[in-house]
Amino acid sequence: MSSNRLFLDVHAIQTLPPSNINRDDTGSPKTCQYGGVRRARVSSQSWKRAMRTYFYEQSEQENVGVRTKDIVQFVADKIIKIEPSKEEDAFSLAEKIINDAGVKTKDGKAKALFFLGDSQAKELAKAAIVGNNDKKYLKEILRNNPAVDIALFGRMVADDPSLNEDASSQVAHAISTHSVDTEFDFFTAVDDLAPEENAGAGMLGTVEFNSSTLYRYANVAIHELYKQLENKEAVLNTGRLFVKSFANSLPTGKVNTFANQTLPQFVMVTLRDDRPVNLVSAFENPIRSNEGYVEKSVNALLNENEKVEKFVNKAQKTFILDLNNCNFSSDEIKNENSLNELIDDLGNFLDTELSNW
Repeated sequence: MSSNRLFLDVHAIQTLPPSNINRDDTGSPKTCQYGGVRRARVSSQSWKRAMRTYFYEQSEQENVGVRTKDIVQFVADKIIKIEPSKEEDAFSLAEKIINDAGVKTKDGKAKALFFLGDSQAKELAKAAIVGNNDKKYLKEILRNNPAVDIALFGRMVADDPSLNEDASSQVAHAISTHSVDTEFDFFTAVDDLAPEENAGAGMLGTVEFNSSTLYRYANVAIHELYKQLENKEAVLNTGRLFVKSFANSLPTGKVNTFANQTLPQFVMVTLRDDRPVNLVSAFENPIRSNEGYVEKSVNALLNENEKVEKFVNKAQKTFILDLNNCNFSSDEIKNENSLNELIDDLGNFLDTELSNW
């Protein structure tokens, strides 16, 4: 097992119309400098949150985590569900067992956001009911059987680093493949009950936005995920869910204002045995076009994928979903007809690989 290494890279090209899905502290769309020009940017934190939300809404897996200060109430609810007769004492039992596990609370809440898996909360609840407050045992509960999103995105506990969980995935900040300019939408709102002689607006304001074609990237160290979950089926399901949520999730900033409900025009998943590779270098020289950016961005990405193989091992397998219907296929590259087909083929490949570990 220790000698096996497998990295799953997922790349996407996704175009956004006027939108502001990820704002800075002034309300402006986030941007960055790259390749000498200003780019649109969507932070990795924002997209990871969107992916985790997708996990909750779409996942059939029960063991999905919550990140909250209200972990005492979360565990108390588990206690009541397991042993309804403990309802009156559930909160105090939950707080005691959490404190005994080394997580500090104040006024019934954790001092900082804490990432806790559903299965871990159930095990803490069981320990609280039987009165097992052995600190070593309770810490093992928090270390073992992590929720899939805790395994993927990690957990940091400042008060007790022994409870930290290293992330098996990495998510990059999405950036536009081209330069962008921030624009302003001036709007007015009318007071519906204003008298007829009042011709003025009830409110004036501006909203900032931009339009962009984004390059998005993330990876999963499948071998590390296997060590964390210790179950092949869980790893397969998590790998499928990660790709599906990456493709279908979208941060919701100002979505009611802009209705920017788009999907990727191109998705590429590669499996490598040496290291993950972010292909953002394809866009260090910004794409320039008066006829759209998607096709040129896809071509630049595919060209960069060929170039990087001068440095790294050739990908074991590549799965591509291209809405522009590029025609390419080989023993190493599978051209897919739908995202579901890509995910099924990816799952079959991972199943075969993991069976040999």
